[in-house]
Amino acid sequence: MAVGLSELPWMHPIKGVELGTCCAGIKYPERKDLVVVRVNAGSSIAGVFTRNAFCAAPVQIARQHLSSQPEYLLINTGNANAGTGDAGYADAMACCEALANQVGVTSDRVLPFSTGVIGEPLPCGKIIQSIPDAVAALDEDGWKDAAQGILTTDTLPKGASLTFEVDGQSFHITGISKGAGMIKPDMATMLAFIATDVAVAPNVLQQLLATACDRSFNRITIDGDTSTNDSCILMATGTAGNPLLEASSGALYEALLSKLVELCQQLAQAIVRDGEGASKFVSLLVEQASTEAEALDVAYTIAHSPLVKTALFASDPNWGRVLAAVGRANISDLDVSRVQMWLDDVRIVSNGGRAESYREEDGQRVMDQDELLIRVQLGRGEASEQLWTTDLSHEYVRINAEYRS
Repeated sequence: MAVGLSELPWMHPIKGVELGTCCAGIKYPERKDLVVVRVNAGSSIAGVFTRNAFCAAPVQIARQHLSSQPEYLLINTGNANAGTGDAGYADAMACCEALANQVGVTSDRVLPFSTGVIGEPLPCGKIIQSIPDAVAALDEDGWKDAAQGILTTDTLPKGASLTFEVDGQSFHITGISKGAGMIKPDMATMLAFIATDVAVAPNVLQQLLATACDRSFNRITIDGDTSTNDSCILMATGTAGNPLLEASSGALYEALLSKLVELCQQLAQAIVRDGEGASKFVSLLVEQASTEAEALDVAYTIAHSPLVKTALFASDPNWGRVLAAVGRANISDLDVSRVQMWLDDVRIVSNGGRAESYREEDGQRVMDQDELLIRVQLGRGEASEQLWTTDLSHEYVRINAEYRS
């Protein structure tokens, strides 16, 4: 059950972007599983992709096509087309060519994306046969259907939409994402598709996306597994009519970056809230580290501890598990006497040991909540980092044990 995740908000259409969704029957009959996105010719498109060495065929092709001024995205769920070798690459290209022929562009103007089971042949016949239906459904108001059409084990679609003003001019940014398991950063940890009507030069757009991903999608983890198919795409149509944003500075740049980070954090946290089997939404804040990398290392050591995650599932204030995780993080000269720790506002560790003020009932009160904060101070410096994670439940095991059935 998703933790504090509601139905999709209203998704503001982005002029110059259309989305069409249909059912191709890739894994389940009568389920929306194929999405086509059309973006105005001349738009800027940026992408960030998985660093997994076994990256899927569509990821390889999308990277190659990104520099060819893409006009279409082709997204399927139900099959990842990863671990499929040369045949998978040929299948992904065949799907790109089918869409290109349907809409009258060259195949390098198509970016493919897939999500689902790894290692199984892509049913490209079903996809190719259904492309005309997805194209026929293209609509500026197609965001809601597309958010539904990219899901795998997600229980709810995920989307966000923001409006902001700079010098009296209004701008918009809208995005959708999917992901619930096999979630751990090494770029963006899921599929996400975001669009804005701001006119932005491609190099600046790429910088904006990379920064936003590092502050959002690269700060979440469900299970520590980085997927083979992670992709995050940002499209800028320029239909708002502003002069082209060509510098990484100025009021418009700062406003766009702020809103992009905000939107990406909403999408990223929605993934955590809908984590497979999740019953807790947990914020992890590590402060007073010597470097940001050190703070992240400690935070991920806590987040990936099966003992911490199962204690969270049990609502058990077994704070010793958190303390042990901090101690085994990659800090060779940690002075444990300077470590402080809290559950929300409850101090549990002071100067490396149990806080004198700590009472079990106070810790239990926090652990009984659906949402909580674990805050750690290392007493080593001024760097801090925050990430978001979940507990580990029986349901997570069931979902992944039955994933191919």
